[in-house]
Amino acid sequence: MPELVADCPRCGASKITFDLISELLIAQRYDWQNVYEAFCVCRACQPRRTVVFLLSATQLNQPTPLNCPASVNHCYKVEGYIGLKDLNVRAPPAHLPTEIENVFREGAACLGVGCFNASATMFRLCVDLASKSRMPPDGEDGMTPAIRKSLLGNRLNWLFEHRYIPEELKPLSICIKDDGNDGAHAGTLTEVDAADLCDFTIELLEKLYTNPARVQLAGKRREERHAPQAKSVK
Repeated sequence: MPELVADCPRCGASKITFDLISELLIAQRYDWQNVYEAFCVCRACQPRRTVVFLLSATQLNQPTPLNCPASVNHCYKVEGYIGLKDLNVRAPPAHLPTEIENVFREGAACLGVGCFNASATMFRLCVDLASKSRMPPDGEDGMTPAIRKSLLGNRLNWLFEHRYIPEELKPLSICIKDDGNDGAHAGTLTEVDAADLCDFTIELLEKLYTNPARVQLAGKRREERHAPQAKSVK
């Protein structure tokens, strides 16, 4: 039976051996790195307890975790384990900058476990980072250092007025400044407030990053489809 060494989140034992019982391939990154969820049994837990670990291959063409000839750790990295943070978690929109994607994932994880104030703060940070990326240089369209450094609500209003952000999102943006500030300072947000912030954040990120990237990729696919025809004409 394959063995995996990891810290146990159930009993707290460090670098303890687990028996790997089963595996499930859930993703492939970069066209080569297989990612598995591995169902394991801790040898230190009394009575025995199970943990589902997230494992990623360390090299190309690694055997599956169940078929590793030695310790699974020689072939796979333990990225974490499946827990409450993974329940009902919203996936980030596609094609986001890494920094924004990481912040969104943290906000979604907080929302999934009922930490609504923390979740709202993270979603507000997503919007903060995304809106900063849309601001033009000082002097263009009346942009000033004061506007650039202003509170997020004022900055958003300026971006809407000058059409740097789609106008149709403005009705949804009301929640950002008020609910975001409440989450950061008063700690009074509810699940409904956090869900509103999540919805606006998703819509904004899709408009700014996901949809343009999809259009660009569609254009590249079109060029590739027509490339053979162009060569044949010559």
